[in-house]
Amino acid sequence: MKVTQTAIPDVLIFEPAVYGDERGFFFESFNHKAFEEAVGRSVEFVQDNHSKSAGGVLRGLHYQLAPYAQGKLVRCTAGEVFDVAVDIRPDSPTYAKWVGVNLSADNKRQLWIPEGFAHGFLVLSESAEFLYKTTNYYHPQSDRGIIWNDPTLNIEWPLREQPLLSEKDRRQPLLNCV
Repeated sequence: MKVTQTAIPDVLIFEPAVYGDERGFFFESFNHKAFEEAVGRSVEFVQDNHSKSAGGVLRGLHYQLAPYAQGKLVRCTAGEVFDVAVDIRPDSPTYAKWVGVNLSADNKRQLWIPEGFAHGFLVLSESAEFLYKTTNYYHPQSDRGIIWNDPTLNIEWPLREQPLLSEKDRRQPLLNCV
């Protein structure tokens, strides 16, 4: 497993060693010991989520308030997405900075997004299936978000057209309003 730091050191890209031949492929998608060594702390995942989205859908930017904040290990198992993590930790030197990574069924990359980050993705393919391992359970009362096109964040979404948004995501506030 290759681990790569992003421009925000706490956000990591995991790329598995893939073994393939004419029959198909095999790879280890998760190894708890190797994962904890890479992130430098103990992490317990308690929930797995799976979503399917049509092309052009943008989900996010979502997070949960402490003490229900969620760390997420995310990957795309069908199609391709542009995945974004935004640092919303007020005392962080990378506060309000973002990183974006293409995740796809082909590249098999995973992105570790620790607690204290907002998360979102844009579907680049005709459709995409997206999996999340989370460190905390979904807690509706702690569910929050930031508008996807916040000018302070200036995320460079690779848009081909106006994204398809849920009503909830259309109404999210700006970062400086959360």
